[in-house]
Amino acid sequence: MRSVYALCLLFSLLLLMSSTASADSSAQPPAWARDVIWYQIFVERFHNGDPTNDPRPVNFAGSFKVPANWAPTPWTGNWYEPDAWAKAANLNHNDNINLRRYGGDLQGVLDKLDYLQELGVTALYLNPVNDAPSLHKYDARSYHHIDVNFGPDPVGDNLLIARENPADPATWQWTAADRLFLQLVQEVHRRRMRIIVDYSWNHTGVEFWAWQDILKKQQQSAYKDWYDIVRFNDPATPGNEFDYNGWLGLKSLPEIKKVNITTTRKAGHPYEGQLNEGAKQHVEAVTRRWLAPDGKPENGVDGFRLDVADQVPMGFWRDYRPFVKSIKPEAYLVGEVWWEEWPNRLMNPVPYLSGDVFDGVMFYQVYRPARCFFAAVPAPLTGRQLQDSLERQWSRLPAAFPAAQMNVSASHDSPRLLTCFANPGIYKYKATPNDNPAYHTGRPTPDTYQRVRLYLLHQFTSVGAPHIWNGDELGMWGSDDPDCRKPLWWPGMKFAPETRTNYQPGPKTYDAASFNAQHFAYYKQLIRMRKATPVFGSGSIQFLPTAGHTLAYSRGTGPETVVVLFNLEASPQQFRPLTPGSYRNLLDNSSVTVGRDFALPPLSGLVLQKSKG
Repeated sequence: MRSVYALCLLFSLLLLMSSTASADSSAQPPAWARDVIWYQIFVERFHNGDPTNDPRPVNFAGSFKVPANWAPTPWTGNWYEPDAWAKAANLNHNDNINLRRYGGDLQGVLDKLDYLQELGVTALYLNPVNDAPSLHKYDARSYHHIDVNFGPDPVGDNLLIARENPADPATWQWTAADRLFLQLVQEVHRRRMRIIVDYSWNHTGVEFWAWQDILKKQQQSAYKDWYDIVRFNDPATPGNEFDYNGWLGLKSLPEIKKVNITTTRKAGHPYEGQLNEGAKQHVEAVTRRWLAPDGKPENGVDGFRLDVADQVPMGFWRDYRPFVKSIKPEAYLVGEVWWEEWPNRLMNPVPYLSGDVFDGVMFYQVYRPARCFFAAVPAPLTGRQLQDSLERQWSRLPAAFPAAQMNVSASHDSPRLLTCFANPGIYKYKATPNDNPAYHTGRPTPDTYQRVRLYLLHQFTSVGAPHIWNGDELGMWGSDDPDCRKPLWWPGMKFAPETRTNYQPGPKTYDAASFNAQHFAYYKQLIRMRKATPVFGSGSIQFLPTAGHTLAYSRGTGPETVVVLFNLEASPQQFRPLTPGSYRNLLDNSSVTVGRDFALPPLSGLVLQKSKG
């Protein structure tokens, strides 16, 4: 039965990038999505290219209580050392971090494009860059403008924005920040790279222009139906009865109103319905603005990462896809489809990946079982169990979709990859020192580095497009949000030693925070190999028989076939299905001779292709 299933899967994956003559191309992911190397950028913490635009209290005081003597935080300081203004205000670590600003901006991204090109990435995914008071920008103040502190003229941009009618796209201007963003898009395209940006169509911030109008005018606001308002204030009473629903109960993130709901709405499950029509039209206008600035799709972004997709009704998503594709047919739509029941069950992505909603999801669904094979967890998966988990995820998707998924292992919402492997507990569960004082937050052990590198070898040779969370390639570590959002450890910068955390009792211990050249070189090797080997993007996959904590699979067919081997056992293991002969290790171009007694050392991996000639 298993062999029949494997053959069916092989046939399915052979068709990853093919379709019948009658297939609707708009229902397929764009062809370029299978071949890219994704690199995710959290702009505020990426690189400060223009210190003159650094945030000031006026830029975020409307949403935050800013302590006296607040100032931007030095880039190279000890992450766990409280800022002087935070000490004076007696703030805890998380509150301190949420108020910090390091000054990362779009000029910083432009300045690092040479670095990104040298690394080998070919597609950028930017966390929200829309104007917003927070460091993360999911609390939009405006969807149709870039954050004023990401551009060169925050004061001038605010004056320009104030003269617009935000409800009327005909009045929208291009701020200096907007123009710098479009310059970034142009420069990315000149380098034959792609770029997508992050939006949440589920909620805004409390400084969003339509929400501010509601606060002032209540029932008389033209936008009163845009949001999920429970009750308006009664001016005849002394109190303020105004109440509304925010995302996950957060009043700082008022929810856009969902209408015409015909199925049960439950977090982690798709549901039928629509967005309020006025809000929907605004979302579409914003989408058009960034996909085709001045009506030119070639000058716009290449798609969108769509936040908390399960919170937005399916009727909207089914309308959104054809709207986007009508403007830019090759645009890529990737949804955040994550937790059905945290921390035990991930969502089923199938409803979102059937040709009428998204092209991809952030595919944590293949990372979590892989972590349970490669990391030193208490009950690691066997190779056969990992195979079963991966095949289940791939086989339930239409043929063209597995190769187009964004294979995420770490992000702004999870522990960094090294730290995730350094802690053997349940994925993302009690993954900060606040929740678990024993959580390891410092430099990982040599064993952890080796296991992470083996996982990366799998990520870059498996089905789907590999994704890098900015800084992972530099050797950074950090627990779950907010500690995964440290300013990047760029080479040449001298960082203060980092406290292992201020949460543990006893004497403080420190780690040297700095760029890891060896780890960076390994990422470059992986990317070079992936880009030089087309079967990793479009080739079929077939698992080979193994036992215990070993794994083997081939990519492609015929003379281009590549075989990937892993031994996670504590002793050397033989891989008998390999045909004896001379092979080339694609990772370092070394020669490998395979005999009948060929064995792989413990905690190691190889990527082999039969030598020609």
